[in-house]
Order: sequence, then C-alpha cells, then structure tokens
Amino acid sequence: MPEGQGAPASPQAARGAARASARQKLAEALSSQYGLNVFVAGLLLLLAWAVHASRVAKSDLLCFLTALMLLQLLWMLWYVRRSAAQRRLIRPKDTHAGARWLRGSITLFAVITIILGCLKIGYFVGYSACLSATEGVFPVAHAVHTLVQVYFLWGHAKDVIQSFKTLERFGVFHSVFTNLLLWTNSVLNESKHQLNEHKERLMTLGFGNITTELDDHTPPCNCSSPTLCSAISHGIYYLYPFNIEYQILASTMLYVLWKNIGRKVDSPQHEKIQVKLHGVTVGSALGLTVLAATIGVVVVYLVQIGRSKTRSESALTMFYLYAIALLLLMAAAGLMGTLLYRLDEQSLDESKNPARKLDMDLLVGTASGSWFLSWGSILAILCAESRPSYTWYNLPYSILVIAEKYIQNLFIIESTHREPELSEDIRTLRVVTVCNGCATPLAASYLKGGAGGVASLGSEVPPANCGSMCLRGGGGGGKEEGTGRPRFLQGDAKRRILRNIAAFLFLCNISLWIPPAFGCRPEYDNGLEEIVFGFEPWIIAVNLAMPFSIFYRMHAAASLFEVYCKI
Repeated sequence: MPEGQGAPASPQAARGAARASARQKLAEALSSQYGLNVFVAGLLLLLAWAVHASRVAKSDLLCFLTALMLLQLLWMLWYVRRSAAQRRLIRPKDTHAGARWLRGSITLFAVITIILGCLKIGYFVGYSACLSATEGVFPVAHAVHTLVQVYFLWGHAKDVIQSFKTLERFGVFHSVFTNLLLWTNSVLNESKHQLNEHKERLMTLGFGNITTELDDHTPPCNCSSPTLCSAISHGIYYLYPFNIEYQILASTMLYVLWKNIGRKVDSPQHEKIQVKLHGVTVGSALGLTVLAATIGVVVVYLVQIGRSKTRSESALTMFYLYAIALLLLMAAAGLMGTLLYRLDEQSLDESKNPARKLDMDLLVGTASGSWFLSWGSILAILCAESRPSYTWYNLPYSILVIAEKYIQNLFIIESTHREPELSEDIRTLRVVTVCNGCATPLAASYLKGGAGGVASLGSEVPPANCGSMCLRGGGGGGKEEGTGRPRFLQGDAKRRILRNIAAFLFLCNISLWIPPAFGCRPEYDNGLEEIVFGFEPWIIAVNLAMPFSIFYRMHAAASLFEVYCKI
C-alpha cells in the first residue's frame, strides 16, 4: 500500500457516508427552495407597491420585511445562546471565511445603516400625521436587526456547523434572503430618487419628448417642520449606498456560512493577514491622486449637470474623458500583473474553498451588470439616427469598461489561486539540477531547517544516490539562470511590482465606486439610450444593472486588498 494512504473503508462505512451525503443534499435542496420562495414573495410585494397594485400598500411590504427580520433575530439569538452553552467544545473553523477586514467593512457600513435608520425615524415623526405606524416600527426593527447581525457575524462567520444541520440550513438561508430583500428594498427606494433627478436633467439637454410621469411616493400631507424634513430626505438618499453595500456583504457572509454547514475541514490553517506598507509608494501615490481627482470630477459633475444644456454637455464630456484615461491605466496595470503571474512557474492552490469560490462567482456575476449597460450604450450609439458630439466619447468609454473588468477579474483570480511564496531565506539557494532522484530529501531539508538546513545537506542526501548536484545562487548577470527572464521579474522585485499594482487598483476601484453611488450616472444623463430603446425600457435596465455594477467595485476593492496582503 502506498505510503500516506489509509486502509480501504468498509462497505458499511461507505454506505453510511453515502447516506449522509444524500441527507445533506436533500437538506440543502429543501432550505434553498424555502429561501427562494421567501425571496420571490418579497419581490412580488415590492413590485406591487412600486406599480401601485390594488390593495397593496407600503405598510404591507414593511410588515412582511419586519416579520422576516424578527424571525431571523429569533434564530440568531437561539444560535448564539446554544454556542455559548457549548463554548468549551472544540469546533472546526473555516479560516478563509469572515476575514477581519471583511468584518471591519461590514461594521462600518452597519454603523451608517443605523444612522440611516435614525433619519428615517425623524422622517416618520415629521410626517406622522399621514404615515402608518409600520413606517416608524420598521427602522427601529432594522436597527436592532443590524446590531444583532453584526455581532453574530463577528463571532460566528467562521463556524463550520456540525449539529442541528437541517435546522441551521433553514435558519441561515432565511437570513440570506432576508438581507437580499432588504437590499432590494433599498435599491428601489434609492432608484426612485435618482429617477426624479434624471428626468429634470434630460429636459436641460433638450430631450423634451420624454414626458413620462414619475411617482416618488411622497406623503400626502405636509411635514411639521418642512426644513428639517427636507434635510432628512436628502441625507437619507446620500446614505443609501452604504446601506446597500451592508446588506449585500451580510448576504455573502451568511451564504458562505450556509455552504460550510456539514463540511469536513482538514487541518486548521491560521493565516495572518499582514499589511505591508513598504515598497508601495508609487502605487499608493497614483491611487490617492486618482481618488482625489475622482472626488473633484464628481463634485463638478453634480454641480454642472442639469443647470443648462451647455453645462450638462461639458459635464458629460469631462466625465467621459476622465473615465477613459483612468480605465486605460487600470487595464494596463491589470494586464501587467496578469503577465507577471503567467511568467511565474509557481504552483496553483486547487483546494476547494466556498469563500474563495463565492468571491470569484461574485466578481464575474456582478461585472455582468456593467457589461450589459456598456453593450446597450454601444448599440445605441451605432443605431441612433442623430448623435450629439459628447455621445461619441461614450463609445470608447463603454468598450473600456468591458475590457478593464475582464482584465481585472483575470488578475484577481490569478492572484487568489497562487500558493504563498517561500521566504527569501529559503529561496537563497535554488536547486536547479538534482541528479538520481535527490529532489525530495533536499527539499525536505530546506523546509525543515530553513537557511540553516544547508549545513546538513551532506547528511540528508546519500552520496550513493546522487551523482551530481548543482546549487546555483543569484549570482551575476541580468537574468536568472535556467529561466531566461530578467532579474527584476523575480523574487522581492516582482512582489513589489505586484503590490504596487494591487494598491493602485484597490484605490481606483474605491474611486470608481463613488460616482454611481452618489448620483454621477452618465447612463441616466446621456439621453441617447432612452431615444433608441425607449425611456421606460432603458430606465428599467439601468435600475436592474446599476446596483450590481456598484457592488462590483466594492467587492473588487475588497478582493484586491486581500491580494495585496497575500503578495
């Protein structure tokens, strides 16, 4: 029997494992179908309220969402109490799930979500004469739900649940779709505000034939303090982007927890994320410059757009030119990083990991939102009968949006699937040629003894089995011996380049999250797409795709931060 393999399993054990696997798949199917039915019911209520369906009021929607949150609260409190009672037991953990930086991000967004809830309570007090009590209860329940959920995720996001597995699957998946419905509700409310501003901007650009009436569901009475209510109303919509990010981050963390239920975890690996600040001056400086420039462009855009036809056209032209330059830089950086990885012969990490797989699926899935909008813009430019001059900048911009996200996804996927590199001490002596099968003991001596293992090479490698052995260091010449590649693409120099690329792309993605999150959306304001596709079809398409595009930038920034710490 080959070394390292155990005895074959008995037929009884094999049958038991098969039954356990079948039960697990059945429980996963039942819980996933339950979650999907909850989600579909919630979506129909949201749609019915949005289109003013008969006998469906906003209070009905809020009652449904509040009931879902209370049910999740009961499950989370039960789970926390049971975990506290069994805290002395050794429980398996998924070290890749619930990273510290991810929990920190969700905490920041949760704090802003609670502030948003306080503003909604103030809005309810101002319009209490004509609003139902559910509009005051909902933000209170949402704030409590947010506090308990963040506490739950901080303490239990890494858990690999091995008891009450069927019940826990239902509880976790109920939590996933509760957060997705809350996210959808936030997207719908934020979209209403954007649509009202969008129509006014189109009128200034000369699109007078767009006369669709929009309903913003304003309360049918006057506020007791009009100035305060107006300030609260504007503040609410500026905080919605953070609430949207919080809900989707919570959903992804809970989904990983669901995938880990009943999973067999091998030996635990304690990975410490280290933020290395040295050697990234160039990438950080360029990224911070981009961030400052983006904030300036967004401010100018929001001030100029809608003021007059000339100012609106100038604002759109400025945005397109800036975005084209930035996307070219990002695509070049991502392409350079991908090529550096492709030139490397380092082995890939092929181990199965739910958290990493979900990250990759989210990158590709959410990128499809902006790809959809970009192809729509390209088609509109090519098919339009007349085109204002500023719309021609939309063509290279849309093409670059597609290419940049494609390249960036490749770079992130390449980075996350690389094995961690050996330290410089271990790589000081490189084994280029080991004759007569001596590679295994020699590698073992390196890994056991580090740099000090070199002294014991003679005792580790039997002379009878080794006719010759060549140890080549990093001596002279501009290229690494046996590789034909320049020295600056090897070792610490290569890592510094990759860290600078990751830092630059990280800051650029945060920069590109800002414009659409705070109302700078040329897909709305361009006007050409509405003429080609029709006002309502294009607005529906933008409202469906834009939230995914916004989330992509934040998720890509989080993935790049993890890449930066890993390099």
